[in-house]
Amino acid sequence: MRTRRISEGILAGWMVISAAPCSGQDEGDRPRVSDLGLRIGRFSPGSSCSITDVPGVRVGHATLRDEDLCTGVTAVVPHAGDLFHDKVRAAVFVGNGFGKLVGTTQVQELGTLETPILLTGTLSTFRTADHLIAWMLARPGLEHVRSINPVVGETNDGYLSDIRRRPIEFEHVEAALRSASEGPVVEGCVGAGTGTRCLGYKGGIGSASRRLPVAGVDRHVGVLAQTNFGGTLTVAGSRVGDALRPESSQPDRDGSCMIVVATDAALDARQLSRLAKRAVFGMGRVGASYSHGSGDYAIAFSTALASSEARVDDCELSPVFEATLEAVEEAILNSLLQATTTRGFEGRVCEAIDPGRLKAALLAAGVELGGGR
Repeated sequence: MRTRRISEGILAGWMVISAAPCSGQDEGDRPRVSDLGLRIGRFSPGSSCSITDVPGVRVGHATLRDEDLCTGVTAVVPHAGDLFHDKVRAAVFVGNGFGKLVGTTQVQELGTLETPILLTGTLSTFRTADHLIAWMLARPGLEHVRSINPVVGETNDGYLSDIRRRPIEFEHVEAALRSASEGPVVEGCVGAGTGTRCLGYKGGIGSASRRLPVAGVDRHVGVLAQTNFGGTLTVAGSRVGDALRPESSQPDRDGSCMIVVATDAALDARQLSRLAKRAVFGMGRVGASYSHGSGDYAIAFSTALASSEARVDDCELSPVFEATLEAVEEAILNSLLQATTTRGFEGRVCEAIDPGRLKAALLAAGVELGGGR
């Protein structure tokens, strides 16, 4: 298990924890998929099995928590340079559009991303976008910029958080961006995942990666997911959610998911749109119901700048698609395993999945488990 980086502060009267977990119950160290001895797919993960295994990509969180708030901001930063002037190729795929994803049309039109990607709670989307614009306009070299396209996604954390308060302020966005770093991504009840629910359990932020040869060169695909969707938990093809759920309860059906996919393979915007599709398809591997009210989105970007190398040929893409499916599946499962039982708005409680019961259910279903990576 990994050591988590923790930095705490007080901003605007709320507890803000940057790059640290936040929940109503201390359950000690929580496992990731690899700690259960479960191997997803055939490709090997990167060194930390996180989106930050893609060189240059950084992730940061700001977590807001009080008696009625379980929310926050998660930032995905494609590279450490001037992103506005050194844009990255990007694309968006909408699986079901019952959501709020600011900045979609320009990304689709131009095939580039010019700001970090921020994730938050539904009703805070637009304030977060405005704060991201303010943060970007204050960057050196952008003094005369008159148009900028912030990219901000969301899922609805209104069950555990007083979503109508719309609490995200500039300092929270700044804290998430300032804390963005390379290395293992803190997962579970942190940042934009603080108040989310997934597949009948406490959801959150999850990440994973895959390393594979692309056109003869070692490359990475990394995923970060904000999980808040319904369905019946399925692991390694086994519908274990039925065995774990009490007979008197029904599986959750509604909810959304935001997925960010990064790669250092030189893909163009058209190819990245195909990659983003596979990311949303990957939700089906864990039992997503893709309900009427779901906002299921994927944003994919390549850190290989347009002038740096030749585009990967389409015939080389199939392994990249497969690696993306694997990383999405593992990232979603990591979000569940790393989350902790949380009490929030109006005393509502969302239970975390029990790793021991999950492991027992997998063994009973005949899923092969090893000793972990």
